[in-house]
Amino acid sequence: MAGLVESIAKALVSRPADVVVTEEVNGNEIVIKLSVAKEDMGKIIGKQGRIAKAIRTVVKAAAIKENKRVTVDIVEE
Repeated sequence: MAGLVESIAKALVSRPADVVVTEEVNGNEIVIKLSVAKEDMGKIIGKQGRIAKAIRTVVKAAAIKENKRVTVDIVEE
């Protein structure tokens, strides 16, 4: 799951080297934390949060196939 989030994020930002994705697994639940450069934060969130919502939707769809629950958090450095 973290690889999927990382590849989507790197395609969207202008500084892909600053994309950091961490994954925490707690049984059946996965928490993915995405961190990008400060100037790329708007590109990841999008207008009215549309890009962030789309990223979460794609990851949740992939998680359903594995019977897992996934939460994607966008954190500031």
